[in-house]
Amino acid sequence: MPKAELVWGKKTYIMGIINLTPDSFSGDGIFSSSDPMQQALTQAEEFIRDGADILDLGAESSRPGAQPVNAEEELDRLLPVLREIKERELPALVSVDTWKAEVAEACLQAGADWINDIWGLRADARLAGVIARYKATVILMHNRSQSAAVRDLGALGSSYSGVNYADLIPDIKSDLTESIRIAKEAGIKKESIILDPGIGFGKTVAQNLALINHLDKFKDLGYPLLIGPSRKSFIGQILDLPVEEREEGTAAAVAIGIARGADIIRVHNVKMMARVAKLADAIVRN
Repeated sequence: MPKAELVWGKKTYIMGIINLTPDSFSGDGIFSSSDPMQQALTQAEEFIRDGADILDLGAESSRPGAQPVNAEEELDRLLPVLREIKERELPALVSVDTWKAEVAEACLQAGADWINDIWGLRADARLAGVIARYKATVILMHNRSQSAAVRDLGALGSSYSGVNYADLIPDIKSDLTESIRIAKEAGIKKESIILDPGIGFGKTVAQNLALINHLDKFKDLGYPLLIGPSRKSFIGQILDLPVEEREEGTAAAVAIGIARGADIIRVHNVKMMARVAKLADAIVRN
């Protein structure tokens, strides 16, 4: 079956999160199950039935306080699942959530379509060149979070401490512009770049809310926008709810994000958020 063909502005596209980790903040890390491979494939197939256009495979948790994973272990988790998804010819684009050039190259060789870099090409100087060489799409995420700056929120989990900004939106736009420069100088084409303002990464509750509410201010950069508010701690802090009870809050963030110009939503609950996106699209894209 053919993959989804993305036409920006036509609809909101759905990216389903497949966490090939034992320690995801959202509690859905597949490597804590007895049969990770089967669970990952089942989840991938369910996501596509429920409306996912993109599958985002990640094998290193970016939750606050998570322990780093070396490239070898990351690939041990990623490649078997990626290869099986490609073998089954599932009708979705496959994104790999990594910042390491070595991991990206092996995954692109195995058929990955996108690289989702939470550090916006700033963590590994080799990564941009790898992506350019394979003519892959890259998601450039904004991220000023510091691994040591983590707040323990008790029953609500943990979050990255906020970072000081001179002016939130212009500062984030400036950082993303630098990531775009890195991408283009490496040979990545404009049409292969997607921007993610990095909700939840080094931002306070108020900053995350402002980022969603003013997402439209990023449109003048000229690139598709992805947001990933799903189940994040700012929702838990506002609603005073643990991670397993944040779907309604996620839905509100997704709906407002779409109204403000999001082109892709990165979510855990594909079925529910695809429905939210469909109705939001009927309102704002009609």
